[in-house]
Amino acid sequence: MPCHPKLALALAAGVLAACGGGGDAPRTLACSDLVTAKLDIPNLQVASAVEVPASGALPAHCRVNGALNERTGIDRKPYAIGFELRTPAPEAWNGKFFFQGGGGTNGFIVPATGNLLNAPTGTALERGYAVASTDGGHDGGQSDVSFAIDPQARSDYGYNAVGQVTLAAKTLLQARFGRAPERSYLLGCSNGGRDAMVAASRFADQFDGFVAANPGFNLPKAAVAQQWDTQQFMSAAGPGQLPKDAFPASAMTLVSQKVLERCDALDGLADGIVNDRARCRSRFDLDRDVPTCAGAPAADCLSAPQKTALRNIFAGPRNNAGDRLYASWPLDPGVSGQNWRFWKLDAGFAPLPFNTLIGAGAMGFIFTSPPDAPDLSDAGFAYQLGFSMDSDAPKIFATTTTYRESAMEFMTPPNPTRLTTLKARGKLIVVHGTADPVFSADDSIAWYDALTAADPAAAAYARLFLVPGMNHCGGGPATDRFDMLTALENWVEKGRAPDVVVATVNAADPDVMAAGWPARRSRPLCAYPKQALLRAGAADTESAASFECR
Repeated sequence: MPCHPKLALALAAGVLAACGGGGDAPRTLACSDLVTAKLDIPNLQVASAVEVPASGALPAHCRVNGALNERTGIDRKPYAIGFELRTPAPEAWNGKFFFQGGGGTNGFIVPATGNLLNAPTGTALERGYAVASTDGGHDGGQSDVSFAIDPQARSDYGYNAVGQVTLAAKTLLQARFGRAPERSYLLGCSNGGRDAMVAASRFADQFDGFVAANPGFNLPKAAVAQQWDTQQFMSAAGPGQLPKDAFPASAMTLVSQKVLERCDALDGLADGIVNDRARCRSRFDLDRDVPTCAGAPAADCLSAPQKTALRNIFAGPRNNAGDRLYASWPLDPGVSGQNWRFWKLDAGFAPLPFNTLIGAGAMGFIFTSPPDAPDLSDAGFAYQLGFSMDSDAPKIFATTTTYRESAMEFMTPPNPTRLTTLKARGKLIVVHGTADPVFSADDSIAWYDALTAADPAAAAYARLFLVPGMNHCGGGPATDRFDMLTALENWVEKGRAPDVVVATVNAADPDVMAAGWPARRSRPLCAYPKQALLRAGAADTESAASFECR
């Protein structure tokens, strides 16, 4: 069941029971004692609590595995909110809590080491954090989307697992260390970025800060866009072709090259990076700037059907009345990236589990009410081709007497432009690659514009950083290595709002190598709406110091 104030009070009572309710010095528990500690957490089962020796870069730590709210669903299957909590040794704990956002459709517990997303090295556990992760309330793995037949499993996946595990983990930390965390942060990318956006709206009282990277905070709408994309790609395909065949790598490389020809130097330097997004949008024209093939598609031209398909895809899905169903997409040079190609052209038609996040599996089971339960034997290809923007797309808003929360209710942050609790006590950093093929950066831009329109002082608690060329959570021709946790800590703990975050390249990324970028390249990521422009007279054009945010 969803979290309520009474549950929070019960957890607080559990803390007192475990720690004696006071005293001059904190009383800690041994790791193994957490299995039998009387914590009074409703419906908690701690399956194990074991000491894990140091290994590689990971320090010695305590690993706790357990579950909340074991039950039987309406489909007669067993459900529970599974979780893992890893805590450093008492003397090594930095006093902070890190919630590790999930990914895809969850369904399994990722080791709670604290993925720092695009940071060059390290984990939160290595930095002294206690870290929690969850399976989102179902354990069938990402291949099994049938959990969404159960209404409570939908809510657990959408938001409730994060809320429940956060409170339980903090109670376990109080018992383990004899004190509560001084700071709490949530970081995630993709669906984990959505976790952060949702928590910043629903659970802002439990956290001091969030990093939402490439967030799918309108995930059901993005899934509609995936069905639209499939239909558009296939409109340009020949007999027996899939989207990847209709749009070979040469086609998207050509588009990337033509975008660069028109837009690369707008920021003062032709370096393979388009920073001036607004001017590029008005300067580049797909029909005019990319040659049209007189006959069959070729490496140096696009056919008319290919152009029509791409024009429709980047404009975003619409129904027959012309209503927009999701955001548009930036035409960024990163469309040549391997990550872009995988997600946009391969993943929706690949064997499970890759088609479940935004393909037919998630669309039919999770985001449609009541569930459509599509046939996935063909990777849901027929379902996607037959999906109606007029009659099927509205089902993401539908409810029934059994499914009382629509997909747009349980998956998205309520009141995303009215973050009152966050404003009072926390900070939110959203970072998004402008060549993300899964969730559109234009959607994040539209959200931030609406937030600042509703509250002109929003930059005091929420900031957006765009990463030119970056694909989904990384990759692409981009400076996609940056440490947003440190930026968040400095903002929360030292009052230093992040105007600029320095990013470097992953020299081993095949897209970076193909572009011929030097391994030492760095660039500033600028708090939106500013963008990086070359300083007048700058000599070292590979250094972030040669650019300024304007």
